[in-house]
Amino acid sequence: MNGIILLGGLFLLLGVLMTRISARAGVPSLVLFLIIGMILGSDISGLIYFSNAEIAQMVGVVALIIILFEGGLQTQWKNIRPVLGASVVLATLGVLITTTVVAVVAYYILDIGWLEAFLLGSIVGSTDAAAVFSVLAGQNIKAKISSTLEAESGTNDPMAMFLTIAFIQLIMIPDSSGWTMFGSFLLQMGLGAIFGVVLGYVASWTINRIKLDASGLYAVLAAGFAIFIYSSTAILGGSGLLAVYLAALVIGTRELTHSHSIISFHEGFAWLMQIVMFMLLGLLVFPSQLVEWELIWKGLVLSLVLIFIARPIAVFISAAFFNYSIKEKLFISWAGLRGAVPIVLATFPMLAGLENSFLFFNFVFFIVLTSALLQGSTIPFMAEKLSLNGRPSPKRIHSLELVSMDRANAEMLEVVLSEKSPFAGQFVQTIGLPKQTLISAIIRSGRLVMPTGTTKLRVGDVLYVLTEKKQVSKVKMVFGEEDILD
Repeated sequence: MNGIILLGGLFLLLGVLMTRISARAGVPSLVLFLIIGMILGSDISGLIYFSNAEIAQMVGVVALIIILFEGGLQTQWKNIRPVLGASVVLATLGVLITTTVVAVVAYYILDIGWLEAFLLGSIVGSTDAAAVFSVLAGQNIKAKISSTLEAESGTNDPMAMFLTIAFIQLIMIPDSSGWTMFGSFLLQMGLGAIFGVVLGYVASWTINRIKLDASGLYAVLAAGFAIFIYSSTAILGGSGLLAVYLAALVIGTRELTHSHSIISFHEGFAWLMQIVMFMLLGLLVFPSQLVEWELIWKGLVLSLVLIFIARPIAVFISAAFFNYSIKEKLFISWAGLRGAVPIVLATFPMLAGLENSFLFFNFVFFIVLTSALLQGSTIPFMAEKLSLNGRPSPKRIHSLELVSMDRANAEMLEVVLSEKSPFAGQFVQTIGLPKQTLISAIIRSGRLVMPTGTTKLRVGDVLYVLTEKKQVSKVKMVFGEEDILD
């Protein structure tokens, strides 16, 4: 027992340290997590023998729930709304096109049947929320592009999962009806959307109304809602992953009590689940099987086809009727990272006992590694070369929140003065704030400035505005919605 606990602690310590190394080396952290799992596995160090695909799948699904929920909480609806249509098309039609192109190539180079080829294409057909969220975090990329990628990766997992399960069913039961499957898909997406929105409002209403003794319990309550929303939707036949992401979007748009503690908790929780999930998936791989020449060259062909042919075709067709420039489409094509979702989906054929399932798993793992290394490490470079860098988004170096906010008739708002703000260059006393409203602190270049009426405001200043809850809408009208940090 103590040995298992020791290994668990080493896992977490190594995982956190790897985030620093990945940031300096410009390599996505998920690659290093996978490598640690492979090193600790039976093929290299021999410390841990792990081959239970069922446990890996269960942990992977739980991790995806938390990662999608955290991603939805951090996503700002005002950025998602203009690109929602394009993101949905990318998440559905884009996945279908990617699946088809990869399937055609897999059919000819792997010497497998068409259904197996489409199964492999389905597994790698979607971008990965964990990879996209972690790689784009902190990157200076235009909000339109980053929002498109985040919304696509948050909503395309259900499509890939449906296609994967559908082709497994067609392989095992050749007489299955395609129309029945199509109806099942519509039902899953419809229920997922309805349950996600409705339960998102229920969750936010509950969090704001319930009186808990400790502020940390609100974050736990939100996590409980995330798991409940997924499981209840899935049990009733809907897409649980879609429901979780949409519910998080709804919760993130609401005025939420203890919002800072809830978001901070889930940010750490999502990192924890990423570390555990990727290391566990790394343990599931046997590196000795990845160094076979046939797997390397065929896997490299599939990976290059996915990156340079399938993904660009899917993006250019899906975004044809939306307002994206050629450079923006090229970047969206390049930033379609593969990560945990394909590896988790690759366990489905293994558990179903399909022929070639272990070979598929190795190919998928190889594709994910090459995608993360080649694409993930060059995201900032590509954004700069394509001139798609946006203005730096303010980082919350400091966060202020009233203790027991739910029991106080007050709200603390964070306002960032952008270049378009009419108050940049003006004095504090010139701002026409509502009654019972006070600018309590200013963060300027990471330093605290205590404001007075004659304090001159600058672009990039972060203002902490204390006001009555009933005055929040008026304060937002004064500063403008775009400058309010949600």
